Amino acid sequence: MGRIKIRKAFQQAVRPLLLGMRRMTREEILVLGDSHATVFEHRNFKKAFPRHFFNVVSVRGATVSGLSNPMSKTQAMPIFMKALKRSNAKTSIVLLGEVDTGFLLWYKAQKHSAPVEIMMDRAIENYQNLLRTVAAKSKVVCISAPLPTIRDDQDLGEIANLRKEVKATQRQRTELTLEFNRRMQVFCEENGLRHVSLDREALGPDGLVSEHLLNANPREHHYDREKHAGLIIRHLLNCAEFSGGSETSVRGQ
Repeated sequence: MGRIKIRKAFQQAVRPLLLGMRRMTREEILVLGDSHATVFEHRNFKKAFPRHFFNVVSVRGATVSGLSNPMSKTQAMPIFMKALKRSNAKTSIVLLGEVDTGFLLWYKAQKHSAPVEIMMDRAIENYQNLLRTVAAKSKVVCISAPLPTIRDDQDLGEIANLRKEVKATQRQRTELTLEFNRRMQVFCEENGLRHVSLDREALGPDGLVSEHLLNANPREHHYDREKHAGLIIRHLLNCAEFSGGSETSVRGQ
């Protein structure tokens, strides 16, 4: 445990120096999100966008539902705001929502005996407020929340065990995620923000997440990292904000 703490302390100490060096040679893209946002650390992003570097600020377990709660366990909002204040990025990417639509909204609806739609309305309002705040400083690219990968009968993995108390089926969770992403896309379009929806490519013929995207590790609820990166890259290459990128080594993933 001591070595882990020392390593983390060292990484935190040298991070500002590394960011400063990268900013001297490449354009910064700030990435704010939950654990799914770490996909932007995949090597293929550097290959696809050699003129940019992705400053990834990922908060494990972050939810849009908790953004307005000063007592939230993850303290995601203060962390995001601190990163936004320090960043020089002209474009920021935001990727949140999977924890909400896959678990938290259902848990809160069960706990309070309230419709899950009401819980989602509050979460979406929080997300919209975050995007407005980010948009005041930079261009915004909002990435759709990943579809649920945890099956109804799955009992492998830490996340699957933590979410077992939620009664919603994978299909119900998928439908809620699709609606969440649709509403965020409408908001972005109405407010001049960029929204990247991966839902069409992520859905399988059975209306659930495509097996193509599933992680080889059955205990891992995140998409396959390389395939998820490939999906996002193909969309970003069509965005004006990333027109300086190169498609070398990433087309066809």
